[in-house]
Amino acid sequence: MNRALYVAKTGLEAQQFRLASISNNLANANTYGYKSGRAEFDDLLYQNVRVPGAQGTQDPVNTLPSGLQLGVGVKAVGVQKIHTQGNLMITDNQLDMAIDGKGFFRLLDPEGNIMYTRDGSFEVNQNGDVVSSSGYLLEPNIQIPQNTTEIIIARDGTVFAKEPGNPEPLNLGQLEIATFINPSGLEAVGQNMFYETVASGAPVVNNPNVEDAGALIQGALESSNVNTVEELIGMIEAQRTYEMNSKAIAAADGMMQYLNNNV
Repeated sequence: MNRALYVAKTGLEAQQFRLASISNNLANANTYGYKSGRAEFDDLLYQNVRVPGAQGTQDPVNTLPSGLQLGVGVKAVGVQKIHTQGNLMITDNQLDMAIDGKGFFRLLDPEGNIMYTRDGSFEVNQNGDVVSSSGYLLEPNIQIPQNTTEIIIARDGTVFAKEPGNPEPLNLGQLEIATFINPSGLEAVGQNMFYETVASGAPVVNNPNVEDAGALIQGALESSNVNTVEELIGMIEAQRTYEMNSKAIAAADGMMQYLNNNV
């Protein structure tokens, strides 16, 4: 097989992978709390025909200043989540919360496992429990009384409710924020949710606005951190690189055709 054909094939596959990552970012440009993904690549193993620094002649002092190393292409090794802060959007919804800084809200999945999210668009279910837009319970659980007229959430995560005829707000509980030493190591599972992994490290749970945990902003949501201009530029780069790899395949095919016709 012609070496150039195989190398260019890996280039085509790599650019398809990059375009898929860009497409996912653009599709989630308006998803609350979404973190953009960046495709990452490694070059493949090299065929060392001549190793740099090897002895060039019988004279041991004479070494080769450069080698003859033939690369065999590229491969995709992962998609890194970029956990930069998105813009804060004011909604004035009492149960909308944005984290100003590091950290994640904690939710319970149907099996009782902890999930993590930056999406703070919360609602109340039929039991008065605060849940995500997908129905997952907030952890720790906060129950809103049925006759509540106003909900107040402080920057430190303390939740209060005002009731008719009671001048003093009722303390409903304390929200908590989880932080990770490597948030890029979290496993994205859809629905704006992440699971803890070995790569992310164990979560450190604190009250909001304490140590590394960000403060809570009531009546606001964190928008996606996708930069559409950068993504469109990346799309053009991927398209042009794909075209160049296609031309490399066409050139290698033309060379092989020339040899077949003239040998």
